[in-house]
Amino acid sequence: MPELPEVETTRRGIAPHCENQVIASVVVRDSRLRWPVPDNLADLIEGTTITEVDRRAKYLLIRLHAASDSPTPKMQDGTLIVHLGMSGSLRVVTDASEPLRHDHIDLQLHNGVTLRFNDPRRFGCWLWTDSPDSHQLLTSLGPEPLAPEFNGAFLHRRSRGKKTPIKSFIMDNHVVVGVGNIYANEALFKAGIHPKRAAGRISLDRYHRLAEAICETLSAAILMGGTTLRDFINSDGKPGYFAQSLLVYGRGNEPCRECGHTLKEIRMNQRATVYCGRCQR
Repeated sequence: MPELPEVETTRRGIAPHCENQVIASVVVRDSRLRWPVPDNLADLIEGTTITEVDRRAKYLLIRLHAASDSPTPKMQDGTLIVHLGMSGSLRVVTDASEPLRHDHIDLQLHNGVTLRFNDPRRFGCWLWTDSPDSHQLLTSLGPEPLAPEFNGAFLHRRSRGKKTPIKSFIMDNHVVVGVGNIYANEALFKAGIHPKRAAGRISLDRYHRLAEAICETLSAAILMGGTTLRDFINSDGKPGYFAQSLLVYGRGNEPCRECGHTLKEIRMNQRATVYCGRCQR
C-alpha cells in the first residue's frame, strides 16, 4: 500500500498542475471503488476551482471553490477526499492518450491537463464533503508525524500504561498518522528500540530518539520520492528511490549495517518485521 511519503510525493507532483485550475469535466468510468463514487459528483464539482491540493494522513484533500455567480446551482465549495488504496495512483496527463483498463476517473481541467486515477484493485476512494474536518474518515486521526505537536513527549504521554508492542503503537493512526510498516521498521532500528518492547515501558529519552527517527525517516523518503513498491509509481511515472537506502526492511537474514549481526525477521500483526537483536533493545 502506498504510505505517507508516496502520498505526499503524489501531492507535490500533481499540485502545480491542478491548483488554481477550473474543473471542466468529470469522467467516471467505474464508480465501484472501496465506497461508491457519488452519482452526482459531476454536478457538485464541474466548474469549481481547485484552490489547494492538501494531505491528511494518507488521504489527498482536493479543496474546491465554487464561484458565487456559478451557472450551476448544485455546484458548491467542498473537498474531494481521495485515497490511493492498495494499488492506486494519480497521473498528470497532458496529451490525448487513451485511458487504460484501470483508469477509473478523470478530472479534465480548463488548462488542458487531465488528472487520471488508476486503481487495479479498486480499494481507493473518491468522496466529496463540504466539511472535511468533521468527516468520519478524518476526525479520529492522530497528529501528522512532521507537525510541531508530534514529539517524544507526546508519544511518552500517550504510551503510559500501554502493553501494546511499540511497533503496533506507532503504526496506530489514532496515535500518529502515516507511520506505515516500512517506516516503522526503519525508525525503530535508528532509535535502537526492539519492535516487541511494550510501549508503556519505554523512557522519555528513548521516545525523543524515536520521534526524531520517525521524522528523519519520513522526511528522507519524501525527499527521495517515496519508497518503490510493486504497485506504486509517482505522478510523473518515475519510481521512488528510497528503497535503496533501507537499513532493515526487506533485509531479513542479512547482516546488520551497524554491527554485522544477522537481522531477524518475524511476523507482527500479519506484517514483516525486521530488526537487529544486538542493536535494538
